[in-house]
This record gives sequence, C-alpha cells and structure tokens, in this order.
Amino acid sequence: MNLRCEQLSKTFRSKKGKITALENVTFTARDHEFICIVGPSGCGKSTLLRLITGLLEPSSGTILMEGLGQDGSVRCPLVFQEHGLFPWMTVLDNIGFGMEMQGVARHVRRERAGIFINQFGLEQFAESYPHELSVGMQQRVGIARAFLSNPQILLMDEPFGSLDAQTKLVLREELLKIWQSHQALVLYVTHDIEEATILGDRILVMTGRPGTIRDDIQIPFNRPRDPVINQPEIAAIKKNIWNMLEEEVRKSLGLSPLRTL
Repeated sequence: MNLRCEQLSKTFRSKKGKITALENVTFTARDHEFICIVGPSGCGKSTLLRLITGLLEPSSGTILMEGLGQDGSVRCPLVFQEHGLFPWMTVLDNIGFGMEMQGVARHVRRERAGIFINQFGLEQFAESYPHELSVGMQQRVGIARAFLSNPQILLMDEPFGSLDAQTKLVLREELLKIWQSHQALVLYVTHDIEEATILGDRILVMTGRPGTIRDDIQIPFNRPRDPVINQPEIAAIKKNIWNMLEEEVRKSLGLSPLRTL
C-alpha cells in the first residue's frame, strides 16, 4: 500500500470564522515504511491522520492510495492515546472487535485474538475488563486490536503519550517486533524527537499554523537503534529538528525567542 497526499488542506468553520488547520501538505509514504510525524501542538498532525483515515474530508487536495482491495476499501485503523476500548468488553473481545464488524464468527475472532494476546503478554488478562488493566496494558490492547485487522496503513496518534518513560521503552520494542512481522505502512505522530529517531525510517517535521511539512528526514541507521542513539549523526538529526521547532514551541508558551550573540 502506497499513500500520496497532494496539496492537502483542511479548514474548519467556527463561530469566530474559518480556521485553517492544514495547508498544502504533500508527501509520499511507501509500503512497509514506518514514518514518524513530529511538530508542536496545533500544527495539524492529528488532523492529518483523521483526513487519511476518512474521519474528516479535506477542504482541498487529494489523498491517493495504491493497492486497494477489490471493493476499493482500505484497512486503515487509528490508534489514539486514549485507548478507545469498550468498557463492557473483555480484553479478548476488545481485540477482536474489528473482526466482529467484518462478520467473522465469534469463535474464529477469539482464536485469532488469542494469538495477539500472547504476543503482547496479556495471557492472564484475556477475560479481564479495561478498568482492571494498567494504562500500559490498555494501550497494548488497542494496538493488538489494530494489528489484528491486518491493516494496510496503521495510523498512530501519540499512542504512548500518557505512559511513563520505562513503559514507553518496553512498548516501543514490542511495537517494532509486531510491525516487523506484519509490515504495514505506519504513520506515527509523536512530540518526542528521540522516539521518532528510534522508531522511524523517516521523520516528517510539521510546523506552522496552518500546518505544513517543513522537512522530510531519512534516518540512516538500521534497527535496533539503541546502540547508535548517541551517535553524532543521530544527535545532528535531533538538533536539526529541534532548531525547526523551538521558536514555535517558545511562542506557544508565551516566551520570547532565544537571542543568539
């Protein structure tokens, strides 16, 4: 599945008038890529994902997908930071919900969901309900549900944003293991520049209000990246990204730009 966004823009109407969230966003994402999207709050990262998944309609521009199914559809789940689990369903049934919507028999979807439960280390919680799980476990359930649908494109909107640092490290590793065995195209929104350099094949840097793509950066290292995360090349990439974002972040906090001598 290849994805092409061409001159994509989105304007919302409110009582105060029109608000343009995205303007002339253009990029190509190729099959099996893991692409991270970084940028300050308010630059349209989440809006971009919602346009791609079809939750929003673009105001102008086009979204082109190559490799659609025979019915012209695309499997494109969106994983939120808020998990989006159904509180009345067990872990097993939450993970299998997408297959239920496809009309798959209950015993079949529970059998397939069980495979992902094992992969995500949730065997002891298969019949538990979301309120009985930690935040990290709930997020694992949400990710497992997305992968069980065999996505062609997987959209992830800060899925680990609410987790502590140690849990993030573990779940990043687990996410990469699952992704490498399924190889969907992933678009992953994060505020964490280092996380983007660890996970991504490429990093799209978004800036501005309305948001647009400021840069498209290739990461020149294979995975796993932990041994090379402090290499000069990685440090230079992180500094370059921060230089693009710092002024907007300071402005959003009401702080003056840093003065250079």
